[in-house]
Amino acid sequence: MAIITISRGTFAGGQALAELLAGRLGYECVSREVIYDAANEYGIPADRLAAAMEKPPSFWQQLTGERSSYLNYVRAALCERARSGKLVYHGHAGHLLLSGVSHVIRVRIIADTEYRIRSAMERQGLSRDEAISYIKKVDKGRVKWTRFLYGVEWSDASLYDAVLNIHHMGIEGACQIVEEMVRLEGFQPTAESLQAMEDLALTCRVVAALTRNERTASAEVKVEAHEGVVTIKGTTLAEKIMDAIPEVASSVEGVKEVRSTVTVTYLGRISDTYSPSATPRRKPGQ
Repeated sequence: MAIITISRGTFAGGQALAELLAGRLGYECVSREVIYDAANEYGIPADRLAAAMEKPPSFWQQLTGERSSYLNYVRAALCERARSGKLVYHGHAGHLLLSGVSHVIRVRIIADTEYRIRSAMERQGLSRDEAISYIKKVDKGRVKWTRFLYGVEWSDASLYDAVLNIHHMGIEGACQIVEEMVRLEGFQPTAESLQAMEDLALTCRVVAALTRNERTASAEVKVEAHEGVVTIKGTTLAEKIMDAIPEVASSVEGVKEVRSTVTVTYLGRISDTYSPSATPRRKPGQ
């Protein structure tokens, strides 16, 4: 069955919708749980991973490599949850993290300002002015976060399969609409979409492994997986890093073959493309 991701503004009703949908469909309802999954799997403090998903760009611009690493870990954890299907995810950027899989339904929930203000006041015990300030601050942070990481606008309707305003339809009405979407032919898993999910999950596992391993963490590479064959492209600053990449990638569960075309840059110059059968290269001046 289809996987559902729900994007929402603060106090817009997204969590309530996710929980109702999960109960109706017999799905798992997940949000911050993927952060704890990643923390346990990769040995990173959960609060640091949470910050990678929540802190504004100004914080992470100072720690670009670390931020990217943490996001890789969280994405890998989410993909592992999604592989089993029957998942409702209402955490950060699910519609972007699970890109390229056709049986993922991407829903955005919006609500009028008064609804959100009342919810914030009731759930957080805030005054009206405090609720307004809090909502604006969180929404602004999410807009900046999405723009900084993905180069897209959080509110862009084209990123979603449905944008639902719960002002009139309510949570119950929104739930009924998404339940109907789950049954649509276009969102049913196919052999191709299931393979896309497996490929994405393997890609994320390999990226996480390369990021985590101290020998390959500094490499700037792009990873693509298809049916167990992993293709890695990019550059490194040393041959020992380049040589370690296929070794680390090959150790990941599910990898059948690694095809690496990673190159080494020497003072702005790029070496010959790496091939497992290539003869040893000489560094400039040797």
